[in-house]
Amino acid sequence: MSIVVVPYDPEWPRLYEAERARLERALAAWLEGGIHHIGSTAIPEIAAKPIVDMMAGVRDFEEARSAYEPLIALGYEHTPHRPGIAHHFSKPSFSLHLTEPGSDLWRERLAFRDTLRADPNLAAEYEALKLRLASEHEDTGGYTPAKRAFVAAVLAESGIVPGRR
Repeated sequence: MSIVVVPYDPEWPRLYEAERARLERALAAWLEGGIHHIGSTAIPEIAAKPIVDMMAGVRDFEEARSAYEPLIALGYEHTPHRPGIAHHFSKPSFSLHLTEPGSDLWRERLAFRDTLRADPNLAAEYEALKLRLASEHEDTGGYTPAKRAFVAAVLAESGIVPGRR
């Protein structure tokens, strides 16, 4: 799958809010910590892959397996990513991680988003990196790992070492 990075779309926050409302109803029995808009579409004014990334906090990781059926009913497909720390689902234009608040994924994604939202210069630097990498790589197999050093540096400034459990 080729990497497509598009200019910021002011519709992304509205898409998130509408999907969040649907997910809150479907996942109410498992939620703790809310549903958050993460990833590049959550950072105002930067280019991104046109997929609204979300993360939902669940009280218990294992019990959250019971949420698969309601998510499938909403059109999501289980697409494993970081097994043992998150249940991942996707459907056209949306990506959803179910994880416990306080997990590495939870801390990393929120810290990265919040840091870039607070620093427009850093966000612009990340945007330039994403655009360059999208032109250099044909798929996420090269694109995603090539962003890791930047992400790790941003997280280190927040006192987070990526990938620890």
